[in-house]
Amino acid sequence: DGCFQMTNQELATCAINKIPIKVAIINNSSLGMVRQWQTLFYEGRYSNTDLNTGHETVRIPDFVKLADAYGCASFRCERDEDIDATIQKALEINDRPVVIDFVVSPDSMVWPMVPAGVSNDQIQVARNMTPEWEEED
Repeated sequence: DGCFQMTNQELATCAINKIPIKVAIINNSSLGMVRQWQTLFYEGRYSNTDLNTGHETVRIPDFVKLADAYGCASFRCERDEDIDATIQKALEINDRPVVIDFVVSPDSMVWPMVPAGVSNDQIQVARNMTPEWEEED
């Protein structure tokens, strides 16, 4: 959701040109990767990552209303059991862009990730888990 707030204006181009893209917002109500780094590498000292975009907040912005304002179809999915039905509804729309606001836990993390200051072969696939790479001859 933090990333989408930095790029959502592109919905205008899609709506004007009737480009039927599907946008899935994984809304953890924070700047997710920054928060993830603060969790993993800074002992949970959070600074300026809460965005108030989902959960029990005032939803600023409300992504469903934002998508509607751009002329897009929009859905919000807050329960695991509604995921398939929400995706199906989105796939049935082919005349304009569709935005789905998937509300997830603020503590959700994105994997894989590469920590700062290391090469890509240090990629982590989960907390403290790095693949064992075979050495090339």
